[in-house]
Amino acid sequence: MAEPNEPPYVRIAAELSRRIADRELAPGDKVPSTRQVAREFGVALATAMKALDVLRAEGLVITRPRSGTVVARRRGADGGATAELTRERLLAEAIEIADGEGFEAVSMRAVASRCGVAPMSLYRFVEDKDELVSAMADTIYGSSAFDRDPAAPWRSQVESLSRELWRLHRAHPWLGRTQPLTRPLPLPNIIRLGDRLLGALEATGLPPHLYFELHILLFSHILGLAANFEADHAAASETGLSSEEWTDLQYQPLIGDAAFMSAHPHFTKLFGRLGSLEDGYDLDLDGLFELGMGLLLDGAEALAARVAAGRADA
Repeated sequence: MAEPNEPPYVRIAAELSRRIADRELAPGDKVPSTRQVAREFGVALATAMKALDVLRAEGLVITRPRSGTVVARRRGADGGATAELTRERLLAEAIEIADGEGFEAVSMRAVASRCGVAPMSLYRFVEDKDELVSAMADTIYGSSAFDRDPAAPWRSQVESLSRELWRLHRAHPWLGRTQPLTRPLPLPNIIRLGDRLLGALEATGLPPHLYFELHILLFSHILGLAANFEADHAAASETGLSSEEWTDLQYQPLIGDAAFMSAHPHFTKLFGRLGSLEDGYDLDLDGLFELGMGLLLDGAEALAARVAAGRADA
């Protein structure tokens, strides 16, 4: 319970926590919006936002893309026996938080709250948050067999492995943040995937440093595109607008501005009244993934052919 001299956001968070504990707000119920909290308690929007942030940090509420903030479902909260805490359960809860609320929402306190245990209980299974994040990522990569047929053409092998990696990163957009290109974690399952991808690329006949760099470019292509899903989910939750709606609000006024269109002739050729994309452009990240992968592999094939021709002429 907050003390009378506590900052307003702490008192508000304590009151909302009480409502959750007393089941005035039951698991799955929508939590009052920032504006509703500000109006009810007579505080600024920034203060209301800080109060809701406290509830998120404690794992009492979760914010899901496009569906708003709701009371979290604590394990054992319905009176049943709390499931035994295991490393597998801990990781499953942490991954669910990251998928539903975003990477920043993952904390030892939030995971413990979801498991219905004290935060110190988690340290029996992971040393700290860094180890937790590493284990979360390795668990996801380990969920795929990343099978390849060594007898198949190298390109079909690479496409199959890349599509499976895209599927994982599309489903868990935060995953790329655990694998920055300059400091990738040596996770057993990501190394397993990398080794199989390198095995497929070796058949291109490219020099080792080139096919190794090609495997990095494929990773970068997938991680970079998939990161946009996470960013868009966060923006949609914050603004209430889809990416299409937001883009229309930003660009429709420009398209209707004669001076702007006159100053940008190539833009006008595409989006002007008689432009080739007069009806607009719909961003399709899945399509961009396939296009980018195809262009990378087309380039690899052309480069491999030039390397082979050079060897033949030598």
